[in-house]
Amino acid sequence: MAENNSRTWQFNRQINVSTLVQLVLLASLILGSWVNLQRQLDILQHDVTALLQCQKEFQHKLDLLSERCISYEYRLRTLEKEKPTNKFGS
Repeated sequence: MAENNSRTWQFNRQINVSTLVQLVLLASLILGSWVNLQRQLDILQHDVTALLQCQKEFQHKLDLLSERCISYEYRLRTLEKEKPTNKFGS
């Protein structure tokens, strides 16, 4: 009989309650972590979308300011050409 046991391997299929509880807890932790990660990714996506929208608005404002600046520069140059200043006040 000892010879028979040494030749074959036997697999014990019994699972005790503590092992089952540990597996269930591990699975719930993995699932909870995945759900939390998905929620954080959704929040991050919302924040990035809002940031991109603010960047577009800011770029639009900068473009308007740049256009005004160029317009004022041309107006000043035109005024300077039309009325030259005299250093002596005459």
